[in-house]
Amino acid sequence: MKDKALYFSGWLLMVATGFGLGEAAVKSLAPAGRASAAPMEEAGRVVRVVDADTYDVLAGGVTYRVRLLGVDAPEPDQPYGHQAADSVARLLGPKRPVLVTRRGMDLYGRALATMRLPVDGKPALALDSLLVVRGWAWAFDPKRRVAGRAAQQASAVAARRGLWKCGAVGVLMPRQWRKLNYKNKRRYGVGCTW
Repeated sequence: MKDKALYFSGWLLMVATGFGLGEAAVKSLAPAGRASAAPMEEAGRVVRVVDADTYDVLAGGVTYRVRLLGVDAPEPDQPYGHQAADSVARLLGPKRPVLVTRRGMDLYGRALATMRLPVDGKPALALDSLLVVRGWAWAFDPKRRVAGRAAQQASAVAARRGLWKCGAVGVLMPRQWRKLNYKNKRRYGVGCTW
């Protein structure tokens, strides 16, 4: 079994190198040693908000795409997608520092990461929790690793914040939205007025 895992990780390294994903991507795919260190947090800043849960981050002189762990935000063509992305863009701003902890890569070559926002004299705020509390994203914590994540979403729904403005009835999660064809997206893509 160990040989299969080693073979698979070697294959991933070969593919990552062949596609030119960069040294950081190759290092993230490398098999962990026996004494695996915890992921390191690095300072950076968001240079572009792709959508409410995907960003281009500049850290250490390298720009890479980050997919935020722990949340699922509306797609750009989904109701409230643009509003959620604009809200995040205003929050992050061009000069706002962020603390990024990369935890691997997804199938699209994005770094899977957690992000925190430093606050003067206070503990840094987790961006994923902030998005859920403000109603800009769904909580995605299938293994229940973050205490209170379901409660954060429930409070946003009860207060009708963000995408919950018109209540929880009829709101499609992004994974459901991506499965719809063009005709159904036009039918269900109305939402309520922002």
